[in-house]
Amino acid sequence: MEVITIQSDAFEQLVEKLNNLESYFKHVVKQQPLSEQWLDIEETCQLLKISKRTLQGYRDQGIITYSQVSGKIYVSASAIEEHLRNHTRKAFKKPKISI
Repeated sequence: MEVITIQSDAFEQLVEKLNNLESYFKHVVKQQPLSEQWLDIEETCQLLKISKRTLQGYRDQGIITYSQVSGKIYVSASAIEEHLRNHTRKAFKKPKISI
């Protein structure tokens, strides 16, 4: 194994550039529309605030589409958005009861 030494100011510049790249990529990921992301089971359950069993039921009933790669299941965020959009209910105002 070869050991490479560099001056401390060169090392600090390198670290700064890496930090800048990390910040850039975090910014780019935030800019990416949710619908272009794929979520695993854990992420999907956390997002919808449901159990793994409920998600399994959704998949079995064809409520949410998914992809399976080598036994790992992924749900597209656009499928989740579509499900939420299809189950949106209009809010209504309850009538006042006069006594």
